[in-house]
Amino acid sequence: MPSSDNQSSSMSFASYRRPILGIRNDQIHSMGANHDSNAQELDSFQRHVFAQFKDLSAVSPDELLSITWVQKLLDAFTSCQEEFKVILSNNKDQLLKPPADRLVSEFFDRAIKALDICNASRDGIEKIRLWQKHLDIIICALDARQRMIGEGQFRRARKALMDLALVMLDEKDTGGVFSNRNRSFGRHKGKGHRSSGHSRSLSWSVSHSWSASKQLQSIANNLALPRGNELAATNGLAMLVYTMSFVLMFILWVLVAVIPCQDRSIQIPFAIPRQFSWSAPFFLLHGRIMDESKKREHRNSSGLLKEICQIEKCVHQITDLVDSAQFPLTEEQKEDVKECVRELSLVCEVCKSGLDPLERQLREVFRKIMSCRLEFLGKTTQP
Repeated sequence: MPSSDNQSSSMSFASYRRPILGIRNDQIHSMGANHDSNAQELDSFQRHVFAQFKDLSAVSPDELLSITWVQKLLDAFTSCQEEFKVILSNNKDQLLKPPADRLVSEFFDRAIKALDICNASRDGIEKIRLWQKHLDIIICALDARQRMIGEGQFRRARKALMDLALVMLDEKDTGGVFSNRNRSFGRHKGKGHRSSGHSRSLSWSVSHSWSASKQLQSIANNLALPRGNELAATNGLAMLVYTMSFVLMFILWVLVAVIPCQDRSIQIPFAIPRQFSWSAPFFLLHGRIMDESKKREHRNSSGLLKEICQIEKCVHQITDLVDSAQFPLTEEQKEDVKECVRELSLVCEVCKSGLDPLERQLREVFRKIMSCRLEFLGKTTQP
């Protein structure tokens, strides 16, 4: 999918401005004062989406897809989700009527599927933590500040590298390491608790047969622009639901792209609409992420997270050094080992300090999605 150029991300909101409902703008504004009020609310929401993602799309290459950037991405989603929930609450009577009730129901179906990707992302973070245990052994074995590096230290490092290679293989082969813990962001269920068949996503980690790419595809399926009659019948609220559905899908696509997940793939076909004020940042982000995925060093990566790519680069360099080492080491070899260990230590420290906050944000996203659904259903089922 084509990407916008870098200059487009720094342009003012006015340069992206489109009528709130695109080519169907006349249909909405011809409906009267009440509809104008809805249009203002929707316009404010779309402006908010644009503002949240504009800066994310314009970051430097060094920041894009880093742990810090993903945290900001989740913050942006949470902010949009909160505003979306307010508008749902303000218009709950209209959203109970056809065809709005069907559109909202479809949104919440996608939201339930999103919870599995939140759980899979948590598993991916746990997997990176497992990598770190082996990386710490490598760093300790080859740290020249602690001791003289000899054949014994290289044997220990080689063993840790082999163990690391096993756990960095395809997620399907190692999914059992995490899935048997039965953890998720849902409430813990004690003994004797029976969960209903449809609530697995809320209480358990994903199963061995679960596929991130298939889950994403099922979320993207049938995500289409509302038709004119739907816009007219819902006073424009159909566009609100579509916009939030797209934001949700895009965030999940990024999570699957950056964090190790079972059967992950970013080659998921979905269309980014061109006619809305918020479209440009998503075009730019999609293009930049796809460009990253096509780089040679990322083709077989476990994830596009910047820190994962740095870890893989350091591991490859250290593996080459360990395999080619002859003793006693030359001064040049010692310097090469020292530099590789230093770079690996730095990225491991970033992971250690960043993964816990990232996991907390994923937990918050999980709860925001679930609470939005439960609160809306609770309000709409009251007599």
